[in-house]
Amino acid sequence: MTNDFRIPFTKIRITRFLFLLISMVLLFVVNPFLEGFVGINLLMDIFFSAILLSGIYAVSQKRGLVIIALLIALPTLLFHWSYYAVRDPFILLAGNIFGALFMAYTAVVVLARLLRGREVTTDVIIASACVYFLIGLMWGFVYSILETLQPGSFLVAQGQLDRLASFIYYSFVTLTTLGYGDIVPLSSPARSLSALEAIVGQMYIAILIARLVGIHTGKKIQE
Repeated sequence: MTNDFRIPFTKIRITRFLFLLISMVLLFVVNPFLEGFVGINLLMDIFFSAILLSGIYAVSQKRGLVIIALLIALPTLLFHWSYYAVRDPFILLAGNIFGALFMAYTAVVVLARLLRGREVTTDVIIASACVYFLIGLMWGFVYSILETLQPGSFLVAQGQLDRLASFIYYSFVTLTTLGYGDIVPLSSPARSLSALEAIVGQMYIAILIARLVGIHTGKKIQE
């Protein structure tokens, strides 16, 4: 994993994974504080567009990977933005399906590069964080798809879920096994997916730590 971009007139290098990580962090840090000024759905689509573009850049070291990323990202952008013109639930469902595929694809590509690393660098740490965020976002799309296909699969204390932001919040609460209980899976598929995500989250952290320790130890032995 190499650094790819240098800020003009400085020696500061920004890796392609850092762009992706920043775009995902902004979704959580900036988005909630702008809800009163801009519609929440519009905000989500703006931030997800930035994540899609950053994700394409993150996998741009190989032409084939970029082509596949574009083939998934372009329909995602098309469906999500066209929903404002044509209020068809099918369009939103299709956008969420492609969104889940893009997050899964990007996570797999970044994880593959991470596992091929031979030393623990800042780039490796950033890539590790990116994969974790991508897993959470992917599952958020999956929950949204499930609720669309089977309404009533989830329930919140104040009423039924009605936006993607709630599913993303629930996804990361599940991924980190916090389990606040303000959003409850009701159907069997919802419960199974929630349990599976919690397992994946714990396994990823355990395997990642073992891998990073192994890389660091192997590097020290070689030295």
